[in-house]
Amino acid sequence: MTLTLSGLAQARLIRDGAISSAELVEAHLERIAQVNPRLNAVVEVLADEARSGARAADERRARGALLGPLDGVPFSIKDSIEVAGTSVSAGTVGFRHRPPSGRDATLVARLRAAGAIPIARTNLPDLLFAFESDNLIHGRTNNPYDASRTSGGSSGGEAALIAACGSPFGLGSDAAGSVRLPAHFCGIAAIKPTSGRLPRTGHVPPAGGWIESLWQIGPLARRVEDLCVTMAVLTGPDGQDHTVVPAPFRDPLKIEVAGLRIAWFAENGIAEPTRETAALVRQAAEALGAKHCRPPRIEESYDLEMKLLGPDGGDGLRAYLREIGSTETHPLLDGWLNKLEPYRTGVEGFAGYWESLYGFRAAMWEFLQDYDAVLSPVCANPAVPHGTSIDDATFRGFSYTMTYNVTGWPAAVVRCGESPEGLPIGLQIAAHPWREDVALAVALRLEELFGGWKIPSAHFQL
Repeated sequence: MTLTLSGLAQARLIRDGAISSAELVEAHLERIAQVNPRLNAVVEVLADEARSGARAADERRARGALLGPLDGVPFSIKDSIEVAGTSVSAGTVGFRHRPPSGRDATLVARLRAAGAIPIARTNLPDLLFAFESDNLIHGRTNNPYDASRTSGGSSGGEAALIAACGSPFGLGSDAAGSVRLPAHFCGIAAIKPTSGRLPRTGHVPPAGGWIESLWQIGPLARRVEDLCVTMAVLTGPDGQDHTVVPAPFRDPLKIEVAGLRIAWFAENGIAEPTRETAALVRQAAEALGAKHCRPPRIEESYDLEMKLLGPDGGDGLRAYLREIGSTETHPLLDGWLNKLEPYRTGVEGFAGYWESLYGFRAAMWEFLQDYDAVLSPVCANPAVPHGTSIDDATFRGFSYTMTYNVTGWPAAVVRCGESPEGLPIGLQIAAHPWREDVALAVALRLEELFGGWKIPSAHFQL
């Protein structure tokens, strides 16, 4: 059952001599070969590189080198984050034959420097714009709990592979919920860090433009403890992404959760959650001693996210697609662009958008002065059938994650229950800017109370 363990626990086995890194990597490669035909989560297996990295890790241990908390453990990477010697497609046909990258993205390099080993690149939507991972190059990724449903997007390949034990942890990115929603759909843990926390150097598409403050790269894992360790490894400026603030990352294990002031809400005024989702939020709130209090103006979250993504009606994104040669696009991406059209505006309208954004952030910040964390749903529903994420009623259900892209606050996700159909239900914990430690500490407590990740259906039993 080694593959069901956290990355931290796997690394301890290596340090203790219970397993070699080479054996661990081979076990993961075999697991990927076993589950990927059903999942279609992996777009490239980095077998030779992973085996080479494992040999190096085993050599370090043999000569008595001090091994770090992730040394010798494999990890996966969303196909929008550069890995040296591989080609990033970002799921779009214009990048189908993109030349291999000559370097690692900053965060890949940091994990590699900590001894972790890249093992696979994972699937995503066309140019990352969908809440399902489906594109014209690699096809769709299935949910490991129900193949008729999506694993989410845009980091859906990551979440599906991790949930099925093909990788213990990995990297995704999140502009509207793209790390947290797949984690929720696939029953694992994840965190979107504070805007400006982690360098995005080596991401495709690159950072920039008016959506600069909406998105971050973030880790996903089966267990929250892996998020705590990876965040410590990943944090800090790289001298290239100018948005990164040199704020220290604090240890989640030093947080006394019982002393935190936690607010909770189960409905945001945009999309009503399923009965099971709302009940789970209430149950978790009771366990945490949280106070029911919905943040002011939170019902504006969806429109603000869409306004910031599409003040040009999506023309900028269409121009970028033409520039890179994506003359054919996936229907889910087309659906996103169509949803941006109503938000098209001129200069005066864009100024109004920013005024609304400022007012929203100010009201949310004032609310947060009375609380350390906010508990809520991740989404209005569990994993949806393929092709339905773009339906208007379903799409608005993704507004629960959008709130914290608009504010820029950190927000973590952990599995706390399941629907009557056996689909995972995660809960979301947001915290003050730069207080990922608080969000993760609450996630750790919820994982302890409710069990966290559970292995998927019989198709994926070890």
